[in-house]
Amino acid sequence: MPHDDEPSTTLLGDRYATVLPWRPQQLILLVNEQTLLPVLMPLAPATTAPSRIGPEIAATLTAHQAPATIVDGELGQMHDCRLAPTANRSVVGIMSEFAFLTDVYRRNDPGLGLLQLAMKLASMPCSPLYRRHTSPDRELQAFLRSS
Repeated sequence: MPHDDEPSTTLLGDRYATVLPWRPQQLILLVNEQTLLPVLMPLAPATTAPSRIGPEIAATLTAHQAPATIVDGELGQMHDCRLAPTANRSVVGIMSEFAFLTDVYRRNDPGLGLLQLAMKLASMPCSPLYRRHTSPDRELQAFLRSS
């Protein structure tokens, strides 16, 4: 998440977040700008949310079979979290789609955990990725192969 035009220090780059104000559990939806890879995590307790973002992203990358060196590198660069308005309108649109789909999926299958929901979202085709690898999970794998 950029702050005052500071570039991201992570290999995968900026991530954008929004709160999903659902009951009984409010969530944070994070989306990587480059791959559109979604991460879902509980908002509560909100005061610790910034320190929990890195481990949640690492768990999602691990679930997508990212190499341990990449996961460790990303986690190592996420000590500081800077919050700023979302600068990419395309990502805002994808976040809206993911929020809608997450709500549909959790209503249809309440037993799905947040990581399972995020994995399901990652397999969905996204229009910004149509000319590349179609879905966030495939975009991530292609990015990892090229890194």
